[in-house]
Amino acid sequence: MSSIAKKLGESTPAGQMSLITEPASYHESSKWGFFSVVSRDPHRGMRQKSYPLRLLPEVLSAVPRDRDTYISQAEFTRPNRRVVNLARVGLMFVDIDPGPITHLDGEQWAMRCLMACKDEGVPAPSIIISSGRGVHMKWLLDRPLPRAAMPRWNHAQKCLVKRFEHIGADAGARDASRVLRLEGTRNQKSDRLCRVVWEDRDPCDRELVRHSFDVLFDELVDVPRHIYEAQQDAAETARRERQKHCESFTLVRGGKYGLRRLGDRQLAWDRLEDLRILASMRAGHIEGSRMLFLFWCTNFLALAQPTKANTLHYEARSIAREIAPGWTYQDCDLGTTFRRAKAYAEGEKVEFNGRQYPPLYTPRNDTLIQALGITDAEQHQLKTIISKGEAAARHADRETLRRRLAGVAKRSEYLANVASTTEKRRQTALKMREEGKTNRDIAEAFSIHPKSVSRLLRG
Repeated sequence: MSSIAKKLGESTPAGQMSLITEPASYHESSKWGFFSVVSRDPHRGMRQKSYPLRLLPEVLSAVPRDRDTYISQAEFTRPNRRVVNLARVGLMFVDIDPGPITHLDGEQWAMRCLMACKDEGVPAPSIIISSGRGVHMKWLLDRPLPRAAMPRWNHAQKCLVKRFEHIGADAGARDASRVLRLEGTRNQKSDRLCRVVWEDRDPCDRELVRHSFDVLFDELVDVPRHIYEAQQDAAETARRERQKHCESFTLVRGGKYGLRRLGDRQLAWDRLEDLRILASMRAGHIEGSRMLFLFWCTNFLALAQPTKANTLHYEARSIAREIAPGWTYQDCDLGTTFRRAKAYAEGEKVEFNGRQYPPLYTPRNDTLIQALGITDAEQHQLKTIISKGEAAARHADRETLRRRLAGVAKRSEYLANVASTTEKRRQTALKMREEGKTNRDIAEAFSIHPKSVSRLLRG
């Protein structure tokens, strides 16, 4: 029995040697990272194991087929499936759960899903899998999305699931840490095999059809991008007008110094990434501020909403291990943040000075810089938590690069070219004077005023 089979609980029984190939369409064993397998142990219940991607073929050949077994859809930087450790995700998916009673088999459900795709104007999925009771629809992406694109992926997933609510799409099964039933394993509730029932393959090379995420995003989001941007500009103008009548509140305007305007969730996610980078830079001397780091990381993670609020404490533990390996804390230390996160997820608002705000904290950059003592040198490596001076310096660098790409020369080169051109004109003017030309003749030749000829001749 191999070491992988031992970890999974048993060797592969005879008659179960058929290859499982479906996960290889969105997990690449040649890349670095981890994936997770969740299986129901007969004696210990649900058990989860994480493996390096390079072991994917070996794990799929040894996984138990006669029980409920699931596999993570995304890939992670650490041996767990916490969203904060996400490495990349290469697909979008919808879990159709029709309930305990259904009269449709796998192929009939596939046709029902394809009809729903046509009705909703959504491209046909790359794969449809019968899970034993319902189906999983999966849209493979032409290239995996990195962790930085998680807010956009989450928004597209939300819109995608909403399109199929009328046929039983599970709104709670759309996060990047989700595990879905593994092809070739048995659903113990229905005693049916999980299997691929439909594939969309290219007629030329017979490869599974893959989709561009940008195209899917534009087709799934209800508001077209140009209208969405116009709405954002209108909202920004309205906020500026309100600011004129609200002196006790300071508005941080988007787009200043040439920076792109960020949505609230994208900004929160980028700030979380900045705090993780800052914590890694201070790895040797973070002892006295690790709880402060964990508090702000958890706050921004809750604002970004990449996962459910009731699983936030799992994500917080993963962040704590990353900030200070071996450090343990009590969940009650972040109890207020967890309660605020649940209130935020339920749509609650806090009213202040006539305006409504989320119950979580939304600090300005200056507040974070002062609270964490972020130095200028550290700001150079951060993306969004920067001072106005650092933002202005980056804007100057972008403008310099833009001018160079547009063909505008440096000032020193410009002055040298002017001096060289002037000297050539002076030599030509002196030669014309030696030939007996008057100042008026020279002025007409150079299209300058006659009084400027004397200065030109003197150099």
